[in-house]
Amino acid sequence: MANATSVNPLRAPLRRLIDAWTQVRLLEPASEDLGLDPDLPTLYVLPRSSLSDGLLLEVLARRQGLPDATMPRQLGERTLPAQLSLPTTRRRLWQRRKRSRSPFQSVIEAHRDTGCDIQLVPVSIFWGRAPGKRFGFWQLLAADSWRLTGRLRRLLAVMVNGRDLEVHFGAPLRLAELDDGREPSLTDRKAARLLRVHFRRMRSRVLGPDLSHRRTLIEGVARSEPVRRAIAEQAGQSPRLRARLTKRARRYGREIASSMSYPVMRFLDGVLRRLWNRLYDGVDARGLDSIKALAGEHTLVYVPCHRSHIDYLLLSYVLYTQGLMPPHIAAGRNLDMPLIGPLLRRGGAFFMRRSFRGQPLYSAVFKEYLHRLLNRGHPLEYFIEGGRSRSGRMLPPRPGMLSMTLDSFLRSQREGGQSLVFVPVYIGYERILEEASYQRELAGGRKRKESPLALLRIVRRLREPHGRVALNVGEPLSLSDFLDRAQPDWRSATSPGEEAPDWKRTAVTELGETLTRRINAAASLNPVNLVALGLLATPHHAIEATLLERHLTLLVELGRENAAALPSGEPGDWIDQTQALGMLKYQPHALGDLVTADPAQATLLGWYRNNVLHLYALTGLTAFAFRHQARQTLDDLECLLAPSWPVLMREFAIAPPASFREALADTLERLAAQGLLERDAEAWRRTDSLTGEEQLRMLGRLMQPPLERGYLLLSVLLNEAPGHFTHDALTERTRQLAERLARLTGRDSPEFFDARLFAGLVQSLEAEGWLRTREGRLYYGSRLREGARRGQTLFDPALRHRLQRIARHTEA
Repeated sequence: MANATSVNPLRAPLRRLIDAWTQVRLLEPASEDLGLDPDLPTLYVLPRSSLSDGLLLEVLARRQGLPDATMPRQLGERTLPAQLSLPTTRRRLWQRRKRSRSPFQSVIEAHRDTGCDIQLVPVSIFWGRAPGKRFGFWQLLAADSWRLTGRLRRLLAVMVNGRDLEVHFGAPLRLAELDDGREPSLTDRKAARLLRVHFRRMRSRVLGPDLSHRRTLIEGVARSEPVRRAIAEQAGQSPRLRARLTKRARRYGREIASSMSYPVMRFLDGVLRRLWNRLYDGVDARGLDSIKALAGEHTLVYVPCHRSHIDYLLLSYVLYTQGLMPPHIAAGRNLDMPLIGPLLRRGGAFFMRRSFRGQPLYSAVFKEYLHRLLNRGHPLEYFIEGGRSRSGRMLPPRPGMLSMTLDSFLRSQREGGQSLVFVPVYIGYERILEEASYQRELAGGRKRKESPLALLRIVRRLREPHGRVALNVGEPLSLSDFLDRAQPDWRSATSPGEEAPDWKRTAVTELGETLTRRINAAASLNPVNLVALGLLATPHHAIEATLLERHLTLLVELGRENAAALPSGEPGDWIDQTQALGMLKYQPHALGDLVTADPAQATLLGWYRNNVLHLYALTGLTAFAFRHQARQTLDDLECLLAPSWPVLMREFAIAPPASFREALADTLERLAAQGLLERDAEAWRRTDSLTGEEQLRMLGRLMQPPLERGYLLLSVLLNEAPGHFTHDALTERTRQLAERLARLTGRDSPEFFDARLFAGLVQSLEAEGWLRTREGRLYYGSRLREGARRGQTLFDPALRHRLQRIARHTEA
């Protein structure tokens, strides 16, 4: 394509051919969101001269109702082409290398002659996407990559990838804002430089960095300084052992490294599109615009919550369909099984062992591989929880991958690498594939090893309904900004080979907690978790349908400020949806229909309730304070709840409010606005409405299980002298008592006595300074005794008596 859309008798039939053959899979932004000024002449700018791109642009402009991309623009006495391309250095077999003339100088002169502003619209067109270099023959020739595209290769691209196009329009660039009155050549270079930066960032966002050959990458890892240092430490002066360890390092590299393949990415795109259409009613993705604004300029590390094996595929699929480069995914070695492992590896997964302990060479190889991915700008994905959550709530973050990412970032900053941004992602399901295995494992069953046969058992469930999926992007976290706040002198970190700085462990812990809170903050409410919040707040998991509908409306109103998204439809529709998924029973009755859940359904609903329980933590805690006290002042409530709130914040991974008193007062106002509380001169009191009182009691029951667990743990601890328990002994003893309480009260809820919850509770008490560890023993003082005494008043006498009876079973 020449800079001017010259008159060519073949152009019209070629345009019709392009119109009939091509299909755009992704076009962004929509024409109405492009921000074009209809009163200004519009010129389109392509990154390079290309007949196929020019013809496609003409077709798209007509389809989308955009300014014509065919006819030249007349400005005064000058005729300007509708399409421009950046100058490139071209080589022909029969010509010397020469540089094409910049197209902007004549445009600048026309602008100065007429005084008319001109808007330049950059257009990026991708004929297929090639994330690596190891594809099939035709895809290798046809797909877009970082290499320049010749005429034969572009012809193949049109033929092979014409049904898989991506087109991205950039924000219009006003020539009047660029022209500062200096020499036209200077303004010309300025415009070309800005547009080159835009096109380069767009290619980085869509295609990712240029991948080297996998074998070359593994060889580079094996020959790197950190790996050679690890080999030297183990081999000593033995050349034979050194050679054997070098060979082992290469074997480790092959075991770890991904082998991202374009044909497999295309295959997975088609398979997953059919999977989501068969398995789910749809995927609701939110917040991706924030990623698109960062991609290309930053190394992105996606940190989603881990609820299902589908998480791996879901995020990559959504990113791919939205025009973003799918990430390399850190997967457990247990998934590197026959048939499945090679497919995942070619889809971007790299595999890691569960533990690096006692394996210094493997550790060095893995860390070097990870560093090379990050340092080259490849997007990365891993789960900071380690494994999938069997309880439905966020698990405490594990430091391993975060620590290695921090090490790589510090090293890359010394080498002049680009900035790194964490992208927290919340994934919410209305129904998961693994629900049966999770319930079995929570009840004490052993975790089954992953295998292709186990996958086939899951495939049989594809015909069952699974509702919708929500994928929400939380607030991104710049690692450099985080370190500036947490450790201002981080840039003077240790040199290569030295021990880690003293502040690193604290920084990794705080980083994990911050990311966990940001994931939780992006949670969505859906019909299933809303029904679970309401139905499980009843003593026998049975409620009148009309009351449940009113309570669901209340939950939506109370969660409106905290939830990232709310469900569409009406409360009755949500109950029907949950029933269609097999999670409750609807029982018609002459005096009013009932909604119930049997023990198995109630246990299952608990998983979905826990996905979003953190959104109602303060609301539930406040409501629980009115359980047996009808009237409370704000001062009394603050004094009563302040000791429990920090521990609950840590358990539920909630961002601390600027002021607990202000957050508490706001919660009281919202409960009053919903008719659950009334305010007199100096205090708040329960409403006289029977429905309002029942709904307040149901909200309070949301926080009853964690408060009961805390009460049991403190009772067990205070029944013995300081230093009596170790961390593990206290955790196990309290877990046993919680299990006993669940059995005696008829609760079939294994997650109530999950050992990890009690372990996290002990850690929270330590972090808040209520407990301290000395020589492996737990010690406490008057602060814990006073907090326990104040916490007792939250419970009514009957409930307190029952918990005390259970706690007395503690053995000396």
